[in-house]
Amino acid sequence: MPSHWSIPRPGRGAVAVWRRNLRVWRKLIGPAIAMNFGEPTLYLLGLGFGLGSFVGSMSDMPYLAFLASGIIASSAMTTASFEGMYSVFTRMDVQHTYDAMLATPLVLDDILAGEMLWCASKALFSGIAILTVAVVLGVTAGPAALLVLPVVFLIGLCFAGPAMIMAAVAANYDFFNYYFVLAVTPMLILGGVFYPIDTLPMPMQSAVQVLPLTHAVELTRPLMTGQPLHSPLLHLAVLASYAATSFYVAVALVRRRLLV
Repeated sequence: MPSHWSIPRPGRGAVAVWRRNLRVWRKLIGPAIAMNFGEPTLYLLGLGFGLGSFVGSMSDMPYLAFLASGIIASSAMTTASFEGMYSVFTRMDVQHTYDAMLATPLVLDDILAGEMLWCASKALFSGIAILTVAVVLGVTAGPAALLVLPVVFLIGLCFAGPAMIMAAVAANYDFFNYYFVLAVTPMLILGGVFYPIDTLPMPMQSAVQVLPLTHAVELTRPLMTGQPLHSPLLHLAVLASYAATSFYVAVALVRRRLLV
């Protein structure tokens, strides 16, 4: 039997898994659209206009624009994380969908690659909704803001991998609370979504540079608001490294869990 830690080699079967998930999601597209548009609208209206009336401008832009360009990154994080943990765990452990898939020519590498692509796709759907709301509210830099969407897809890949790692080691749904409390919430608060990270104490400014959401926001904010990008290759490399490394670990752990 090959080692659980051998390099994953997904094939075209990953696309079949992605398509399968899309077909299932289409049955729930109504509630999904309502959530994707409703939640960011409430955030932007409530915080952007409410808190923004006290804050005014931040980082040389209206607070509403500052907030929207951060929320599009944090929403990609939470969307991919939810899908990568709850949905993947359900298909893997509760519904035994993976067992059925493995009875076909698909291999586990295909399944997890398809899942990761699907997590990123759902993050992209969320990003499109937020970008649409931001355009309606007039806080984007025009058509150039569309360049943020490929970045949102990469952010989805970046956070899908760690979420699938959690699914691979989880015994039940309650286990995911650890990840949200210890990882997602700190990134949301400290990653530059609601305020610039240069307002943090210097040690914390250095510490948050290891958080992928910090690099995600550093890309989405300039792209949406028309500000110059700083070190884009570094930010892209960090996100891609998180995605590749976490996918490798997730595949190894799921192999260990399912392929006894």
